[in-house]
Amino acid sequence: MRKMFRLISERLRAGEDLALVTVIASSGATPRGAGARMLIGKEGRLCGTIGGGAVEYRSEQMAQKVLEEKASFEHGFNLTRNDVEDLGMICGGAVSVFFGFLPAGDEKTLEIAEKAEGYFASGRDLWLISDIADKGRIGLYTREDGFVGVGAPDWLAGELSRRPGRVQKEGRDLYVEQINSSGRVYVFGCGHVAQELVPVLSHVGFRCVAMDDRPEFATRALFPDAEEVILGDFEHIADSVTVTEEDYACVLTRGHAFDAVVQAQLLMTDACYIGVIGSARKKAGVYRKLKEEYGFADEVFARITSPIGLDIKAETPAEIAISIAAQLIELRARRNEE
Repeated sequence: MRKMFRLISERLRAGEDLALVTVIASSGATPRGAGARMLIGKEGRLCGTIGGGAVEYRSEQMAQKVLEEKASFEHGFNLTRNDVEDLGMICGGAVSVFFGFLPAGDEKTLEIAEKAEGYFASGRDLWLISDIADKGRIGLYTREDGFVGVGAPDWLAGELSRRPGRVQKEGRDLYVEQINSSGRVYVFGCGHVAQELVPVLSHVGFRCVAMDDRPEFATRALFPDAEEVILGDFEHIADSVTVTEEDYACVLTRGHAFDAVVQAQLLMTDACYIGVIGSARKKAGVYRKLKEEYGFADEVFARITSPIGLDIKAETPAEIAISIAAQLIELRARRNEE
């Protein structure tokens, strides 16, 4: 979404009308769920996707109608048994797509795009509000600043969650979605696995912070995709980072001793995920150390995922990175359904 807002700002300032195409509801087997978006300009799709295939193709064509008529509208694709073959799908479902018209030079939309960039840069929890009844006028919400750019009712703040959805209440018709999270992935240890992991996670929308106590590893040259690279002390990670309930932690240090000391500190945070690389034998030794030296009870270790990643028989650093990324994607999806 950050890239999309940048494009919106750039194209509107250049005098181009745009269409913001958003899946606002879906059921059954559809290409993408609610929240899928793409931005359409006069030459076609500029960025984003609502799942590809025939539905996306037809939506791109309909977006050109938006640009021609300069008007927003909603369209439902009912993928029933009779529609499936026509739409190139292999199974049924239904999807509602909102086609929002963004006029060239629109000052209100440009202000929202500028505000959004600031919120993305500061790492805030951020929601996008689309007023379906008001031609898709968009606005933002942060806990710190409240609603920006849209006249939303006070009760809407209580409806916001990680899960995108349409809210129809008291005569209002709004689509809300969290488009940025304050949560980060803290990667402790900047060795070979971390070097493969950070670019993969960054590519799928995770904000990564890489930390090591070795100057030759904690470098921007090795981690160009990281939000931050920290040269710090593994025995005092709180001096360098603050881990919250929104954050994920991947422990990939170079030895058992460092793994234990980092895990001990992470277990005293509210991190939503603590993953630790290593074998079952290594895990047993580290857990013994955590009990004997730090006094942790056995039940606390349920918070730790070790070995880290999904079991896909990964062996190389790149394969292990894929297995970790897949596990974090799965967890993020589950949390977004809460």
